[in-house]
Amino acid sequence: MAMSAEQIETLIRASLPDAQVTITDLAGDGDHYSAHVVSAAFTGKPRVAQHKMVYEALGGRMGGELHALQLTTAVPN
Repeated sequence: MAMSAEQIETLIRASLPDAQVTITDLAGDGDHYSAHVVSAAFTGKPRVAQHKMVYEALGGRMGGELHALQLTTAVPN
């Protein structure tokens, strides 16, 4: 079963409450998304750690309910 953009955003915000999250459905199929996540929680962390935080927020849904997620992360200006 595919995930909606709203479900992805809700999961990320549950783990990173201050996050600004922008989700884009890349293929219109509910399986391929891009996500841009901005959070102060990423401050001082390398990009790999930032991405790991987002994937952990998705609770193991990558590769199952969510087939592909193109991810970019950033700290607030």
